[in-house]
Amino acid sequence: MIRDEERVVNSNSYIDTNKFSSALRRKGIDKTHRRILITNFKGTEQSKDLTLPPNCGGFGRIHHFRRWSGGKDWPPDPLPIDPATAALGLPRTDELQVQIFQNAICSWRCWYCFVDYELLSGNPRYSEFKTVDELIDLYLAEPTRPKIIDLSGGQPDLVPEWGVWFMDAIKDRGLEKELYLWSDDNLSNDYLWRYLNREEIRRLSSSPNYGRVGCFKGFDQNSFSFNTKAAPEMFDMQFVLMRRLVEAGFDVYGYTTMTSNSDNLLSARMKDFVDRLQSEVHPLFPLRTIPLRIYEFSPTISRVQKEHQQALEIQKAAVQIWREELEKRFSIEERSRPIFLNTISGQ
Repeated sequence: MIRDEERVVNSNSYIDTNKFSSALRRKGIDKTHRRILITNFKGTEQSKDLTLPPNCGGFGRIHHFRRWSGGKDWPPDPLPIDPATAALGLPRTDELQVQIFQNAICSWRCWYCFVDYELLSGNPRYSEFKTVDELIDLYLAEPTRPKIIDLSGGQPDLVPEWGVWFMDAIKDRGLEKELYLWSDDNLSNDYLWRYLNREEIRRLSSSPNYGRVGCFKGFDQNSFSFNTKAAPEMFDMQFVLMRRLVEAGFDVYGYTTMTSNSDNLLSARMKDFVDRLQSEVHPLFPLRTIPLRIYEFSPTISRVQKEHQQALEIQKAAVQIWREELEKRFSIEERSRPIFLNTISGQ
């Protein structure tokens, strides 16, 4: 559950996303000194699930992105593997090491999140303000340095300056052709446009070695609210925000989670979701959207109740319907080509 000191809810006991986002942003950025509140993984619940110990003085971690992370019975996940290797001119691979930094705030509380809620509230016990130059210095001091850096969270877009500052710092150091920058987004706010000016957005969206992914937290209002504890109408806003990213020219992709507390009319609900991706984002956007398989992690064990166990089973049926919908709408050639070659307007 959300701790009392973090609770920002409306009369229906949903998270008030706008109020919560505003409160967390105040905790998560120091604009005067150009610093971002970054998670320190040492001693956290999340650290128990890491394959390798935290690096960069505890403020970073190495993650292995695997194409078949969901298993052979689940759609492959080429993100950020294929966009990153293509941008850097690297050979195709099914596994990629990535350097991750996490900001320490997030305005939603997804029950399946692999991040401990303590690491999403701006808790100073597990976080510290860092400039992007300090993070890059920590990264460059490591003996093993992946060529891909992922700005994760948390919710990085609560502090969209982070991406611009990071990309600018990479260019200032002459590393823009050596590194690929990737960022995650849960599509919970419009801060990218509210706090960045037009030139900053253009500078970031036009960077050839930058990509981003936005995650649809469910496939309809009910599954979304069940997953996030946020008001159902925020699901509709996710489509609006993704469309704005496409129109701004970002090399943007989608994730979606298929967990729900109900399998009633599942086929119709999934069909409507794919319809909306095509009509409200872009006709080809389903081909740039990857279903994420949800597993239990150490921080989630205490959260998982009977309804969540049921949701883990429902996702299996939901993803099969997703596959069938894509087969109806796209040829095998379209479905087989690299994800980044499904070009969308604005690019």
